[in-house]
Amino acid sequence: MGATPYAGPSFDAVDIIRTKRDRGTLSADQIAWTIDAYTRGTIADEQMAALNMAILLNGMDRAEISQWTAAMIASGERMEFSGLRTPAGAAMATTDKHSTGGVGDKITLPLAPLVAVFGVAVPQLSGRGLGHTGGTLDKLESIPGWRANLSNEEMMRQLSEVGAVICAAGAGLAPADKKLYALRDVTGTVEAIPLIASSIMSKKIAEGTGALVLDVKVGSGAFMKDLEMARELARTMVALGKDAGVNTVALLTDMSTPLGLTAGNAIEVEESVEVLAGGGPQDVVELTVKLAEAMLEAAGVHGADPAAALKDGRAMDVWRRMISAQGGDPDAALPVARESETVYAPADGVLVGLDAMAVGVAAWRLGAGRARKEDVVQAGAGVRMHAKLGALVRAGEPLMTLLTDTPEKFARAREALEGAVTIAPEGSRPASKLILDRIA
Repeated sequence: MGATPYAGPSFDAVDIIRTKRDRGTLSADQIAWTIDAYTRGTIADEQMAALNMAILLNGMDRAEISQWTAAMIASGERMEFSGLRTPAGAAMATTDKHSTGGVGDKITLPLAPLVAVFGVAVPQLSGRGLGHTGGTLDKLESIPGWRANLSNEEMMRQLSEVGAVICAAGAGLAPADKKLYALRDVTGTVEAIPLIASSIMSKKIAEGTGALVLDVKVGSGAFMKDLEMARELARTMVALGKDAGVNTVALLTDMSTPLGLTAGNAIEVEESVEVLAGGGPQDVVELTVKLAEAMLEAAGVHGADPAAALKDGRAMDVWRRMISAQGGDPDAALPVARESETVYAPADGVLVGLDAMAVGVAAWRLGAGRARKEDVVQAGAGVRMHAKLGALVRAGEPLMTLLTDTPEKFARAREALEGAVTIAPEGSRPASKLILDRIA
């Protein structure tokens, strides 16, 4: 479905700004006109910036946020999966996952094929990394031949035949969001929960899946550092999904320390394949299984055993078909960084802290991430960790390996890691809980 043109009454942008400035409530028509007018350029950037700041300071009620999200969806096309069928002609339910971003967060890679094992289609539209958080497409593009850009027809065919697709979102989904996000980024209004929630949910609802599971990260390496603010964001997004008829659930998960033992692109693919082969770090396996269970339940599949599908190779089979369908070679060697440098444990004891933000920034500075959307990432760059929280370490033992093609980047990466490691006396236990809350 294409964009829905606005056909209601016209308003004055200054009046709308004043209404929200004075803690008033915007009507559905006012919101629809505002989003349409800004997308078309009738409302100037400085006017929308003022309105965004008023929303940040004064908030929106549930109806306003829902109407704002609906208007953003109406600015572009909406995908439709109700007619999706298997090659044998059976109807397929669809389910999707969105993570708010973290360090070492490669969960989408094993998760999409794992859910598809149980006959539920996973149309996973993903993005690229910016700053310290990695991008799913950047990781997958380290696989030789793999391509992110698919037509709608290619996507539908792959969902029918394979059951899972991870690809780039088309420019036609919620174009208002792209313009609004760029403005929020330069006007200090990114943190407004109504605007965060509508930004995420306008795209996810426009994707057209019947069920959605949100992985809302909390902690130093996440966008949301505070648990209560993360809960508010999760509740808001779950309500938006339900208002739009999408069965939506949110898990709040810890991002105070990196997920798994890798932060980069090719090295995260390598770790994901280990998980699909029945191994891999326990935290990555646990979160993959928990999210798979939530996605399947939301799609109406009860009693499934995703853990078994990881162990017995069924998820790996779907992964190989999914990668091959997009031109990738699942057996090809992954890129390896030309240079490496070791970070050693500073003392004996138990590793009780490894700051996610510090590791993410180090990986970014090594070349695994980008500062601007047009920057090129290094496929082999990143940080390989040799110990998880709770591990007993000895002074002088390797704690991390820094990887890059450009050795002049090592110094800045080491700077990012200063103070990132906390080692306590033997017998200490780190406080760690992966799943912090569930909101449905």
